[in-house]
Amino acid sequence: MKKARVTITLTPNILSEVDKLVDGTDITNRSNAVETILRDHFKPAERPMAFVLAGGKGTRLRPLTYELPKAMIPIKGKPILEHIINKLKEAEVTEIVLSIGYLGNKIRDHFGDGEKFGVNIRYIEESKALGTGGAVKAAQNLFKSDSFVINGDNLFDFDLSKMYEFHKKRKALATIAVTTRKDISQFGVVEMDGDKVVNFIEKPKTEQRSNLVNAGIYLLNPLAISLIPDGESNISSELLTKLAQRGKLYGFIYSGQWFPCDNMSLYEDALKNWG
Repeated sequence: MKKARVTITLTPNILSEVDKLVDGTDITNRSNAVETILRDHFKPAERPMAFVLAGGKGTRLRPLTYELPKAMIPIKGKPILEHIINKLKEAEVTEIVLSIGYLGNKIRDHFGDGEKFGVNIRYIEESKALGTGGAVKAAQNLFKSDSFVINGDNLFDFDLSKMYEFHKKRKALATIAVTTRKDISQFGVVEMDGDKVVNFIEKPKTEQRSNLVNAGIYLLNPLAISLIPDGESNISSELLTKLAQRGKLYGFIYSGQWFPCDNMSLYEDALKNWG
């Protein structure tokens, strides 16, 4: 690429810092040092990958799921999964892996390689049900840096980039999205101390101690994924609960719309109130 010559004026202290970069090998002179600084400044910010869990049979959504996978159930004219992909794209997360299983061909046929949706989509096909933790563990080699893991039956309207900034600022192994519900009986309840999660209670039947619930959206460092056991497992019980007990799990609390759609009652609520 052809280069243009420019002249700049720097204070002595800044020039001294520039000169410290000159090592005679990779950076040979001042001009090279200034170019390196500018290139690093303008290079695109690192964006995470997203791994979306879309392989479930959706037995609690029958008869709808006799012909459609759960993630393809429509809300306001679009499959749930398309709403999720649109939110990822808004946050400039364009590298997406879809973990598919039951009726996965319906998902492939709709999304293809993701080009028409402005993203790049790859697929992992589950030959047998592995649970949320097992599906992530089976794709461990794809997680090169901090990545989103998202349940494919959730509708949400918050800014994923803010959650990513929260996660990176705290140098967290794992961060979960947390929101509030009045009726917490159908969800995983989260207890927090400051911005750390200290306990999970799955669908509590005892006295309510928190109205914060797990929204099914996670940011995981590859080291956290390495802690998931091989085989079938649940990401909450096999990973997040253990990290919470060790003080290694953060909770990103947000307000806004959140509609899990994993049974008919919740799906009907989303149909009436989403948007």
